[in-house]
Amino acid sequence: MEELRKSMFVALILAVICSVAVAYDPLDPTGNITIKWDIQSWTPDGYVAMVAMNNYQQYRQIMAPGWTLGWSWAKKEVIWSIVGAQATEQGDCSKFKGGIPHCCKHTPSVVDLLPGVPYNQQIANCCRGGVISAYGQDPAGSLSAFQVSVGLAGTTNKTVKLPKNFTLMGPGLGYTCGPATIVPSTVYWSADHRRKTQALMTWTVTCTYSQQLASRYPTCCVSFSSFYNSTIVPCAKCACGCGAHKSMGGRGGKSHSDGCIMGDSKRALTPGVNTPKKDGAQLLQCTNHMCPIRVHWHVKLNYKDYWRAKIAVTNFNYRMNYTQWTLVAQHPNLNNVTEVFSFQYKPLLPYGNINDTGMFYGLKLYNDLLMEAGPFGNVQSEVLMRKDDRTFTFSQGWAFPRKIYFNGDECKMPPPDSYPYLPNSAPLVTPRSLITAASACLLVLLLVA
Repeated sequence: MEELRKSMFVALILAVICSVAVAYDPLDPTGNITIKWDIQSWTPDGYVAMVAMNNYQQYRQIMAPGWTLGWSWAKKEVIWSIVGAQATEQGDCSKFKGGIPHCCKHTPSVVDLLPGVPYNQQIANCCRGGVISAYGQDPAGSLSAFQVSVGLAGTTNKTVKLPKNFTLMGPGLGYTCGPATIVPSTVYWSADHRRKTQALMTWTVTCTYSQQLASRYPTCCVSFSSFYNSTIVPCAKCACGCGAHKSMGGRGGKSHSDGCIMGDSKRALTPGVNTPKKDGAQLLQCTNHMCPIRVHWHVKLNYKDYWRAKIAVTNFNYRMNYTQWTLVAQHPNLNNVTEVFSFQYKPLLPYGNINDTGMFYGLKLYNDLLMEAGPFGNVQSEVLMRKDDRTFTFSQGWAFPRKIYFNGDECKMPPPDSYPYLPNSAPLVTPRSLITAASACLLVLLLVA
């Protein structure tokens, strides 16, 4: 029995460690979405709370169709009303004879309102269709909020029961939320900063993202090329899973492969092909890699004191455009970025003095929208970097990034032995080439003898 207890304890510890490791992002170690509930006033049968969702992730946003927040009530609470959001289902409210609550479900799901709703349904930081910007890209847009009136609940700090089992869809899977925790009450300042008030009670919930929970396959891939080698290193075959998509008609109306259509087929030009589906099903252009997004890094020019690289992002999804997209690259020479053309650039310093990671994103109203697959489904820029004589080299693939992230998801990189190499450097020696060379040497020796 004692051995069984020990093994169960070890298994529990491993499960906790693995669950934490899955949601840990080394390039954004403190990134999370924090949901804060501030009770603003008590009502005869409950309370009115302001719920704020703060996205503290540097380069991961929530895109359309937006977030969905869910939880379970601790008792038999109901939602009398919501301002700035709405519950997706009302539930069974038949026991109420007078006023009917907004939602009677024990496990409500709440979504943001769309832009343009009447002013009496709005509140500050609401009504953007559930879209929340990354904190590193747009701090002002990284907050979403709504006000909720809760009934059949506690009416004091001691009788209120915290909601539990929080879930966050952003918009799909990937987020795991911890339990609600009571924290010191939020403090508010008046507009003239002469009076300070505070919430009657505050609790927070922290949600972290895991790419492994969001998808079995990567959602983007990387390809390479350079001016010093004619070889173009493509994305790896089936980098994003060739059999993971719904089958669509290909060239000539016949089925070409699972989940894709040929770029030059009539299906790609028909009206409505770019209309998103309610289930979020993708419609990809047929490629060797079958990824919605491809990032291409091209080593373009070499100067005496500088070198230049070109970055191109291509969208292969006919049903998705990316608003306020982000691209994160890890490269040792990003500590000497001189100029970035056509993109915004921001260094990311998760570990203080290590400056090898940066975030690229589009210029507002110019190229911050990556259109769906087609002739306009790409954005590109160039980055100029100053050489450091102590570290700079074009050999051994040094000029190419170590990691690439698109919209917070790590992209599939080519294998290191396929990187373009310098013309004067020898390719990788294989056992077969060694045997051939040894045989040639032996033949020469025999002929000389």
